[in-house]
Amino acid sequence: MFVVRKIRLGRLPELDPLAREAGRIYSEAVIRFWRVVRRQDVWLLEKDLLRMLTNGSPKVLHSQSAQAAIQMFSAALRTWRVRRKADPAARPPKQRKKFCKVLWKGQALRLVDGCLRLPLKQGLRPLLLPWRFDLPKQVEIGWTGREYELRATYEVPVAEKEDGLIASADLGEVHPVVIGTDDFHLIINGRLLRAKRRYREKIKAKFSERIDRKKRGGVKRKKLVAAKQRKLRRIDDQIRDIEQKVTEAAITALHRRGARTLVIGDVRDLRVGYDCGKVQNQRMHQAPMGRIRNYLSYKAERRGWTVEEPQEESYTSQECPNCAHRHRPAGRRFKCPSCGFEAQRDVVGQVNILRKYRGEFGLPAPHVIGGMASPAGLRWKPHLRCSPAKPTEEAGRSA
Repeated sequence: MFVVRKIRLGRLPELDPLAREAGRIYSEAVIRFWRVVRRQDVWLLEKDLLRMLTNGSPKVLHSQSAQAAIQMFSAALRTWRVRRKADPAARPPKQRKKFCKVLWKGQALRLVDGCLRLPLKQGLRPLLLPWRFDLPKQVEIGWTGREYELRATYEVPVAEKEDGLIASADLGEVHPVVIGTDDFHLIINGRLLRAKRRYREKIKAKFSERIDRKKRGGVKRKKLVAAKQRKLRRIDDQIRDIEQKVTEAAITALHRRGARTLVIGDVRDLRVGYDCGKVQNQRMHQAPMGRIRNYLSYKAERRGWTVEEPQEESYTSQECPNCAHRHRPAGRRFKCPSCGFEAQRDVVGQVNILRKYRGEFGLPAPHVIGGMASPAGLRWKPHLRCSPAKPTEEAGRSA
């Protein structure tokens, strides 16, 4: 498994020629490939493209960095060929680039006197960056829109898979996730996340109203746009920090209780045809369910868990796990009109996802009333950790 550490470098003028050189090599690959396709009706392989361009004929970059620019174009072609099977309207990569991200492979990287050495073409002085971490497997430097960012990729060993309990997770908007087993249920409090998302929308509306009053191309308009982007980036960083820490705490709690398999409810098509008014629609479309699912999956895999395919979860919040009677609950509390079973609505959904995975959904289970434990709550705290492993304590999942 690979994880990525991101470090902001700022606006370094010495990186501009490297990004421009990578963009030139990428554009040469685009031009040469489509010219051959158009004139000779031949689809060049990656090795043919590398040989034809003599590895990009680098003027500033290291030879492997130049190769990586051509390989990025080949990877984009492969992605397009796979995507067009499901989406015939997908467009192939034909856009040239003036600037492009620069990549260094592991064979070229070195640690020298507390600095990360990034080599350039032979005869040029390498880049030296202060570095207090281990040697990464790969490094890339790209532009975020306002500054350069270094992304160091590490290979993290995955723990051996073990037999244990099965945990299920129910994703939602009010509570980002409710996760647990048969006798342990953990509710992630989503109040702070919802507040951050609402605040983000207020910031958008406030700045947009002021920006629309300014003349296009004016200095004041540009300053307002920059201030808006700066504010939104800070809020987005806070939201991701909260999501990382609460999901890490949830997986850690279940791991200590013996869980080794994770089943997550499938909510990928939840928004299709969803219409419950302007306000609720906005909340549902802003809910980061896909990102939460990714965080839970890779954090569980790092501990050696088995992550199953997303489980179809229709009617899981409406069926009583005790008598299998279905009704649509009102509010966050589930109370069965048939047998009197009562529990938190999202906990019922989490339990029923687990029962559906086992093939028990739709069957009465009289032991549930006495066996279902009261759920525990989990709130975000600043000192919670994002990741337990070194050297990637603050890392996110590799793209």
